[in-house]
Amino acid sequence: MSQTPCRGSQVAAPIRPFGTSIFTEMTQLAIAHGAVNLSQGFPDFEGPDEVRRVAVEAIQAGPNQYSPSPGQPALRQAVAASMRRF
Repeated sequence: MSQTPCRGSQVAAPIRPFGTSIFTEMTQLAIAHGAVNLSQGFPDFEGPDEVRRVAVEAIQAGPNQYSPSPGQPALRQAVAASMRRF
């Protein structure tokens, strides 16, 4: 987190010295520069219809669980094979 103290009445006085979060700072920078804000994972527009349709199909097909912490074995193997080439 930033060490810049927070200002304003929306932040409780005891936590103001801790500053703003990186998400707040990135949002402010995106607004200031007219950029797309991807720092928090949510753009301010809908994704393409085709991508959303395919996402729905994938969700409905399952499985719908988090991956294991070490990752999916097939993906790990593919990344390792790619890295060996380079």
